[in-house]
Amino acid sequence: NFLHERSGMDALNTLAVPIFSTIAAQELAARVLASRSPGVARGATAVVDEIQRLPSLLNEVHRHIETRGLRFILCGSSARQLKQAGTNLLAGRAVRRSMYPFVPEELGDAFSLEDALAWGTLPVVHGAEDRRGALEAYAQMYLKEEIRAEALVRNLPGFARFLPVAALFHGQRLSVSSLARDAGVSRTTVEGYLDVLEDTLLAYRLPAYEGQLRVRERRHPKLYFVDPGLPRALKRQLDPPTAEERGPLFEGWVAGLLRAYRDYRGLFDDWYTWSPAEALDTEVDFLIRRGRAWAAVEAKATRAPADRAFKGLRAVAGLRGLTRRILVHLGDRPFRTVDGIEGLPVADFVRLVERDALFGGR
Repeated sequence: NFLHERSGMDALNTLAVPIFSTIAAQELAARVLASRSPGVARGATAVVDEIQRLPSLLNEVHRHIETRGLRFILCGSSARQLKQAGTNLLAGRAVRRSMYPFVPEELGDAFSLEDALAWGTLPVVHGAEDRRGALEAYAQMYLKEEIRAEALVRNLPGFARFLPVAALFHGQRLSVSSLARDAGVSRTTVEGYLDVLEDTLLAYRLPAYEGQLRVRERRHPKLYFVDPGLPRALKRQLDPPTAEERGPLFEGWVAGLLRAYRDYRGLFDDWYTWSPAEALDTEVDFLIRRGRAWAAVEAKATRAPADRAFKGLRAVAGLRGLTRRILVHLGDRPFRTVDGIEGLPVADFVRLVERDALFGGR
C-alpha cells in the first residue's frame, strides 16, 4: 500500500482485523521479524507503517511470508526510496492499493463542496478544529518529514521555492520550461522536482491525448495536486477562494474524484486531457477510456455555463467510441443540449461516478 501522507493510514492501522501488531518500519527488525518473537502465530497479520524508511526490511518480509506464512499490510507515503534502492518489491506477492482524500460518499451529509475547495478533504485537515492551521502545518511537515528527512532533494531551499510556483500550475497545462523560468532553476532540476512530487504522492500529471482527431494536438500534460487544499497551502493563500482560483480548484477536485474511483472501483482504464494546438481556448479536461468506450468530461465552476464552455466537448465529438459528453457545473438542474451534451450538477455527477455509470445510464 502506498498512501498519501495523512490520507487515513493511521486509521487503517487501527482497523479491527486480525493484526499481530502495528509497528513503525524502524522497529520491525527488532520485533515481528526477529527470531526472538516466537509467540507470533503462523498466518498472523502485521501492519508495518512507513516501510519506505527502511527498504531493506522487504527482504525480511519476503522471507517471513515464505517461511512462516505471515501476512503483511505495508503502508508508506513514498515509493521513491524503494525504487532508488533497487529494493525487493515482492513481485507477485503484493497487491498495491492507494488511499486518497475523502470523497463525498465517505463523508455523507458532512460533505461540503465549498469546504472541499477551500480546505480540501485530507482526513487530518477535515477533522481539525483549525483547518487553516492544519494545512499550514501539513505544508511544513511535508518539507521536514518527507523531503529533508528522506534526503529526496539536494537543494532543499530551491525545492521550497519551487513548491509555491508549482502550486500556481494546479489544473493547468504544464510547461516545464515556464515552470523552470518562474522558479529560477534549470529545466532538468524541475523535471526532478516534479518526479519527487509524484513519488511522494503530492501531485500527478495527466497526459495529453494524441489521437490525431483531424487536428494537431497539444502535448503538454496537466498538473494536479491530490487535494485542493494543498496548492492553496503551498501558495500561502488560505483566505476564501477567489473567482480566479475556483476554476482550477473545482477542476482539480473533479480530477481527484475520478482518480479515486478509478483505483477504488475500476471506474476506467486510462484517462487524458485533450486540446487542439491551434485553438488555445478549446479543450476537454478529461478524456476517459474503458475498453473501447470513451467519455469526455469538462468541469466548469459556474452555475450557468456560457456557450463557449462547450467548445471542447463539441470539438471532440468525432472521437470513435465516444459514448458520452458531460459538463459538470455548479448549478442545481441537469440539462441536455441539442447536440447531446449533458450538463450535470455536482451531486448528479457524483452519483453517476458512485454507481459506475459514467459510460452509460444515470
